[in-house]
Amino acid sequence: MRYPIAIEPGTENTAFGVIVPDLPGCFSAGDTLDEALGGAEEAAAAWIDAALDAGRAIPQPSSLDQLRANPDFAGWTVGVITIDPALLDDTIERVNITLPRRVLKRLDALARAAGESRSGFIAQLTVEDRDVAA
Repeated sequence: MRYPIAIEPGTENTAFGVIVPDLPGCFSAGDTLDEALGGAEEAAAAWIDAALDAGRAIPQPSSLDQLRANPDFAGWTVGVITIDPALLDDTIERVNITLPRRVLKRLDALARAAGESRSGFIAQLTVEDRDVAA
């Protein structure tokens, strides 16, 4: 899925700014254009993830022509970022994992203490631990 972005040019004294207008409040900045674009992709993925967790709908991308016509972004460069459609897929999938028995016992104990199933506990840990970026 491709979302249009507005890029505010950087200078020697200011960072590049990137806004994803279709995702309200989603923006990025970086000392280089590459940093700002990478940050925008990460910010958009996090925005979508948070919206899905909150049960909100994900806006469809608007067109580049609509963004270019927006007076709020006059003088800015337009572009696109690509969002992996798998981020929008909440289909349940069965997986088979292999763990040492001692690790599995500890996982089950932690899940019980949290009032979760094993699968629910693993899923919750994954959703909560957003600082570990791939």
